[in-house]
Amino acid sequence: MAKTSMRMSAEERRESVIRAAVIEFAERGYNGTSTQAIANRVGVSQPYLFRLFPNKRALFEAAVRRCMDELRTAFLEAADGLEPEQACDAMGLAYFDLIADRSRLLMQLQMYVSVAAAESNGDTEVGEAVREMWTDLWDTVAEAAGMSQERVTEFFAQGMLINVLVAMGFPPEHRLWQGFDMKP
Repeated sequence: MAKTSMRMSAEERRESVIRAAVIEFAERGYNGTSTQAIANRVGVSQPYLFRLFPNKRALFEAAVRRCMDELRTAFLEAADGLEPEQACDAMGLAYFDLIADRSRLLMQLQMYVSVAAAESNGDTEVGEAVREMWTDLWDTVAEAAGMSQERVTEFFAQGMLINVLVAMGFPPEHRLWQGFDMKP
């Protein structure tokens, strides 16, 4: 019987690299993550990794884009066909499902810290790319739920607080969750 090869296509390998990058960057941030660690996690050589992504910044941006795309998709699906207030509530619930994956939550937190760290070292391109993605997410959420500027600000401010509470491990019954309609 002939042995069949289970080789991945370049696109499949690229996807596995992005998934590994999200995990590595989530755990260690931009400066603390080596491309060798990402290559090791995927089981490829570092030179192969650089055939898929020209540099570490491009790989980080791909990981951030993946995170932002997942957020955008989940929010749009949750809001589809709903009135503004129901859409906002549905997006909030969808967000709790997303951040149940700790790597996704930590990737969001690392993306903010990593931008600040990169820019303090003179690398403004990372921050420009992340800010553009963030602005797109903001606009998408506002449009999908028909939110005013004040309401979308409140939505994201609450989301940031939720990120911090979940990242710090506050259980749902803790008093700090009392002001929220929804809890993890």
